Amino acid sequence: MIPKDGQEEEDGGGFDVDDWDRLVPFTGAVATLDDVQAKRAVFALADTNDPRPIEMELPQPVIWWEEDGEQAAVAVQAETHVSDAGEVMEVLGLILPDGDAAVALLDDVDLVDAADPTWRDLVTRAVDGAED
Repeated sequence: MIPKDGQEEEDGGGFDVDDWDRLVPFTGAVATLDDVQAKRAVFALADTNDPRPIEMELPQPVIWWEEDGEQAAVAVQAETHVSDAGEVMEVLGLILPDGDAAVALLDDVDLVDAADPTWRDLVTRAVDGAED
């Protein structure tokens, strides 16, 4: 994602506990492939029905529960999509502390406050690990 100042970051677009809120969210529309290619959005889903943005405060610190355990991230995109089978999917676009992007289901994250000690510890460990 492109930071609020519009310039690519030397750190690759990552964040730490003090500057996560500089990430620019993608809100008010469903992302297209052009949005992803222009780095305005994390994902664009095709072949779904009734896509809509989810009304939520973004950027939003989250703890993402993935197969390797818990990981700090910031949600910058939120959409709901309906599969052909009628399954409602609430999907988030995440930015990780190292600047990588990921896609997760809303059910797989805990929305937290930036003051959450677990989130802060996970961010700090990820940033410190990237520096080693």
